[in-house]
Amino acid sequence: MKFCKKCVLPDTKPGITFDPEGVCSACRSVEKKHEIDWEIRSKTLHQICDEIRGSNGNGYDCVVPISGGKDSTYQLYVMKEVYKLKVLAVIIVPHLQTVEGIENLNSAIEFLGIDLIKVSVRPTTLQKIRRTAFFKIGNPNYAEHRVVFASVARIALFYNTPLVVWGEDIGVEFGGNVSESSSSGGSAEDLINNDLFRESNFFELIDGIIQPNEIFFYHHPEIKEIKRRKIKSLYLGFFYWWDGYKHKSVSKNFGFRGRDLGPLSGNIINYDNIDEKLCEIHKWIQFLKFGFWRPHDEASYLIWNGYIKRDEGVHRVNSVQYQFPEEYLDEFLEYHQIEERDFWLTLDKWRNKKIWEKINGKWQLKYKLV
Repeated sequence: MKFCKKCVLPDTKPGITFDPEGVCSACRSVEKKHEIDWEIRSKTLHQICDEIRGSNGNGYDCVVPISGGKDSTYQLYVMKEVYKLKVLAVIIVPHLQTVEGIENLNSAIEFLGIDLIKVSVRPTTLQKIRRTAFFKIGNPNYAEHRVVFASVARIALFYNTPLVVWGEDIGVEFGGNVSESSSSGGSAEDLINNDLFRESNFFELIDGIIQPNEIFFYHHPEIKEIKRRKIKSLYLGFFYWWDGYKHKSVSKNFGFRGRDLGPLSGNIINYDNIDEKLCEIHKWIQFLKFGFWRPHDEASYLIWNGYIKRDEGVHRVNSVQYQFPEEYLDEFLEYHQIEERDFWLTLDKWRNKKIWEKINGKWQLKYKLV
């Protein structure tokens, strides 16, 4: 296990690659950003928006998936205020929302004057899928990714909306696999096939546990039908330099606020991924599997966007990385109907012993970030 010489991501991250100089593909992607003419990119998006504006009659021009976070609020702002489209926001209601998440969502919709569709999938089905994914593949959030992508596509089809605007391509931003259509034109048409689904086939995972009539919103529409209806799906991050800190600053104008009590355990910032309560355990399992989690992502993003140097990023990660995300543990156990003893035994099952070792009775990574 080795860490990038420019940021703090390790080579154990799925999809990432390192070059002979010890620099990761995410950092090389950032370097390429400096060569992009972002003014031309934004003009290209202007042309796309000019072509589709009003083409749906009195209907919506654009669907924007939203969580109430800084990035999706920024997406709403850009598509409505900058490109003057008639926007429909869509939220896949999280399992357990936070107070900040609810208030940020409501503020964004009110301040920007946007219509909102809420998709609330059957709670008992989501609970069963999450519990199964926790025990079988160590990824309790697996189902959410699928239902978000599929539901947004279904809403776009239902309203015959010509454009869907996502945020960033995680493969581009964090060094994973990137489709040709994304890298060449910002297309998000292959979103359902990205790195988030590498661990399992969805239907094999739920076989014998979930009935077919329970998962309508988990089925992504046929790509050929989306193409037939001429619905474009784009990453806004292809046309704009993606910068979470900048997005937070813009979103504050529309009522966004960070976590009132400061960063969650293991985090170094208080304004990222604060809309729901169950994701932190998911990220901790990622730490057990691959040796990196929330602070590594956050520090790397600050490094890439020039807010801190690598030395400071290393210090920040090392100071918090072993902090277990305890804030919502009780709610995680209750939601998934898991006894605490079984929870800890399962976590130990997913710990990668190739990169972890016990020192004085405490688990630590064998490879130190320096």
